[in-house]
Amino acid sequence: MSIQEYFQLVWNDYTLRTITGGTAVLGAICGMLGSFAVLRKESLLGDAISHAALPGIALAFLITGAKDSGVLLLGALVSGLIGTFWIRGITSKTHLKSDTALGLILSIFFGFGMLLLTFIQKQPNANQAGLDKYLFGQAATLVESDVRLMIIVTGISLVVMLLFWKEFKLLLFDEDYTKTLGFNTKFIDIIITFLIVLAIVLGLQTVGVVLMSAILLAPAAAARQWTNNLSTMVILAAVFGAFSGVFGTAISASQNNLSTGPVIVLVAGVFVLFSFIFSPKRGLLFREIRFRKNRSDLQLMKTLQFMYSIAEEHENISHPHAIRILNNFHGFTKTSLKKLENEGLIAINGQDWALTPKGFKQAQEMYNQKPANE
Repeated sequence: MSIQEYFQLVWNDYTLRTITGGTAVLGAICGMLGSFAVLRKESLLGDAISHAALPGIALAFLITGAKDSGVLLLGALVSGLIGTFWIRGITSKTHLKSDTALGLILSIFFGFGMLLLTFIQKQPNANQAGLDKYLFGQAATLVESDVRLMIIVTGISLVVMLLFWKEFKLLLFDEDYTKTLGFNTKFIDIIITFLIVLAIVLGLQTVGVVLMSAILLAPAAAARQWTNNLSTMVILAAVFGAFSGVFGTAISASQNNLSTGPVIVLVAGVFVLFSFIFSPKRGLLFREIRFRKNRSDLQLMKTLQFMYSIAEEHENISHPHAIRILNNFHGFTKTSLKKLENEGLIAINGQDWALTPKGFKQAQEMYNQKPANE
């Protein structure tokens, strides 16, 4: 099946429509909330939370004995929240830094989760089969109720963001100032963290524990390259995330033996790479163009200053000695002199040249702007 055929079938086929809708909504909510994780410089938090959620899934299964996705995700949510607040507690109560706390919680919880999964798989209960899908994700298992849950959570997250937008914005960029205004920064921090954990837990079934942090951070990282405005960044990240989900699902469905989760992450990575290269303000391409233009402008100004200094040192600019110096100079700055001529700063007649009144004035202004001690 080609990608074109996929998009023709997506509206009529229940399975394709459900998976595409689920991955699109997941990408949107992860991009939206991932923006706050990126701006708070807590990129590794998503990785730690997703790994910390694994033992919650295993324990929920052991307690209930059922593979109900709602129950398993509730266990993942509880486990993820515990891991998150342990990270916060370690950084606030000890001298350890956040990266150390993240590494500790990630490895300890993930190790415990793998131990529980190994224990479950050795049990005679045949109902345990398929729990390992939470490691790498399996979008094909999404059903309409899962998508409906994602939409509800996305709507709630959007409402909370709109209600606390001012507080979120203040906390992101100046926590101390937020405190001076009388806002409860701990409460605001808990809300943001809870929403991020919620988004991560929702994506475990689709993308998996291992790749979840990528879908959380990649759309936000791509959006950050295009704007300095928070609301624009959140919208762009949601759009990038949604498109990553749709196109990742389409590519996965059109090819055999391609897992949906990894393909979604790769598509999100393409958005990041494109943004890193082509964004007008921070992109590598336009940065290189600006660098070359600035270097060219500097070369022109240095050439103009050199001409001005020669003209200043010779009373008669048409003196043969001065002409010889200037014409020798002309020999290795032909391109610069041509650009200066095009800008009307110098006039060239054959092998001879002269500063125009405009060029003389501009060069004189550059000299007058220099510090007095030079």
